[in-house]
Amino acid sequence: MSLSRCLAAVAAATLLALPGVSPALAGEVSMAGGAVRFHTPDNWQDIMQTEGDPEARVFQVPDPSPTGKNNLARVTVTVTQEPDVAGFNQYREAADAKAKLLPGYRSSGDTPAPNEAAYSANENGTEFSYSEHYWFARGRAIQLRCVRPAKSEAGSKWTAGFDHDCSALAAQLKQAGA
Repeated sequence: MSLSRCLAAVAAATLLALPGVSPALAGEVSMAGGAVRFHTPDNWQDIMQTEGDPEARVFQVPDPSPTGKNNLARVTVTVTQEPDVAGFNQYREAADAKAKLLPGYRSSGDTPAPNEAAYSANENGTEFSYSEHYWFARGRAIQLRCVRPAKSEAGSKWTAGFDHDCSALAAQLKQAGA
């Protein structure tokens, strides 16, 4: 796990462990001074936010099974300023290169749509599935990364729900970027 992902996981775990502190439900979200807006499912928990450039929001997607106690299913939306399409392409290529450095990285084998990636990698000895989407709109690169355990004890219904909600958010962000 990269240092930034490790720190994000530690920060989220620390906040959730504090007495009287519980994550906020997500709902309506506005980023980049209101230029990027979207809605998250009611049960997603807003666990981290950064301001500035880049700006990021991290949501925990509750996994009610024992798997969820040790493996954080999460969705991250990152917005950063890029001057042009060439800058966006460099941003995307850097993200791809960083992903390939993750322990156990393995492409899904499917031919992804343009500006999408699907792969698996290991976090603390557990295989996770990653789905990433990228858009360039009005001088901003938008990245959506959905990460869940490859196998959850919650079963296929939970996994399908996670994937459905991630795809629905991708559709919203695509529209927001249009």
